Amino acid sequence: MIDIRKTQLSVEEIWHERGARAATPLRVATALAIVRNPFAGRHELDLLSFQAELRSLGRTLSEKLVDALGAASIEAYGKGAIVGEDGELEHGALWHEAGGWALRELLGGPKAIVPAAKTVGTLGTRLMVPLGHIHAAYVRSHFGTAEMTVWDGPRRDEIAYALVAATGGRIHSRAGGLAASDIGGEDGLR
Repeated sequence: MIDIRKTQLSVEEIWHERGARAATPLRVATALAIVRNPFAGRHELDLLSFQAELRSLGRTLSEKLVDALGAASIEAYGKGAIVGEDGELEHGALWHEAGGWALRELLGGPKAIVPAAKTVGTLGTRLMVPLGHIHAAYVRSHFGTAEMTVWDGPRRDEIAYALVAATGGRIHSRAGGLAASDIGGEDGLR
């Protein structure tokens, strides 16, 4: 059921945010795929078979992120979906389980939620995908975003699914809150 038209991997390096230059840049990667929407133009009650099929795409995109950044380096993650105009927002919601499961598995089972964003859009739609710390949702320094966009997608009958990851928190983070070094719980929250 997964008909991939194209994939894209982008990696940005952030050295500073007007402050001192970091010794090592923050690296933020986005891996995405444009796939045909099998439900475009119609309402389908049972979407779960497609969700199950999306797990293979989740694994593929997760592997691209791990190859780009290294599993041990990833401290923040997120996921996003842009559904073409002939689809429903619910078609993007199928990515919650399929994308999040695959990324968590490759990273050794972190407990924090994989933050998500989804929308219905057209060619070139930009979606800012939220990032959060992989082990504790309350680590403010790792609240960030990664952009997902493709100049020629999604077309009306397509969906863009993406996974994003970062090697750390925001450069020059100073908004307080729980520090990554102070994570103590095992529940994905603190």
